[in-house]
Amino acid sequence: EAVTVLLWWEPFGRLRRLADCRRHYNISGCRLSADRSRFAEAQAVLFHHRDLARHGLGGLPRGSPPRPPRQRWVWMNFESPSHSPGLRGLSGLFNWTMSYRRDSDVFVPYGYLYAPPAPRPFVLPRKTRLVAWVISNWNEEHARVRYYRQLKEHLPIDVYGARGLALAEGGVVETVSAYKFYLAFENSQHTDYITEKLWRNAFSASAVPVVLGPRRANYERFIPPDSFIHVDDFPSPRLLATYLKFLDKNKPNYRRYFAWRKKYEVHVTSFWNEHFCKVCEAVRAAGNQIKIVQNLAAWFES
Repeated sequence: EAVTVLLWWEPFGRLRRLADCRRHYNISGCRLSADRSRFAEAQAVLFHHRDLARHGLGGLPRGSPPRPPRQRWVWMNFESPSHSPGLRGLSGLFNWTMSYRRDSDVFVPYGYLYAPPAPRPFVLPRKTRLVAWVISNWNEEHARVRYYRQLKEHLPIDVYGARGLALAEGGVVETVSAYKFYLAFENSQHTDYITEKLWRNAFSASAVPVVLGPRRANYERFIPPDSFIHVDDFPSPRLLATYLKFLDKNKPNYRRYFAWRKKYEVHVTSFWNEHFCKVCEAVRAAGNQIKIVQNLAAWFES
């Protein structure tokens, strides 16, 4: 029997075409719907946090029909705790969490590495430039902006986006692939919060990511230790700059950062259909056990 997954709000209020889960993600027996009249038959209802914060608890489904006994309410959020207002007051409402955190009930990271049955030979694009950074949300208070200001004293950094150059045709990946290094700096530092800045902007563009986010050990849960450079590896931005300049002149050392590509390919998760289909898959796998997320804020902010 097919599982119906109902989106209570389209994320950020934009209605997109809902995917055929089987055709796109090889997940069968799923019906995705944004039609609230199907509430009573839905096995799972998805609530996107940013929209929940905007509409408030009054925007949640009301008593009639009452919440069906086997229906799972899924809290979905891909922003970090620093950018997730209104977490208080959500205790005891949801059955599952879905986020980038590995300990979510439905874990959907921004990307992951996988070993294909037959690895394709990796060809490094021609690199004519040194360091790129694409940033849309510029905030002087953010650790990443402070770090960038110190780093650029010691080596040239091309900034694209809000405060910088326009991206080339073809966008981020096209532009960044000409660079040896990419500043994959997160907007806030939290457990498992490793976004498309690493997976798409750096890895898909075949640039070595210089990361600022959670600690190195947290990155190493998801990617090989020799696939990235962490700002914490250096006592100061000046010493990091010195190391990047060394790699620029030293091809064998630079190429070592791509050794992992012999074994792995990069998957960048596509928003949002992949997430919706994953919930459906989780419902199919879960059986009848229903749980309740008691203290959402305490968990997510930990």
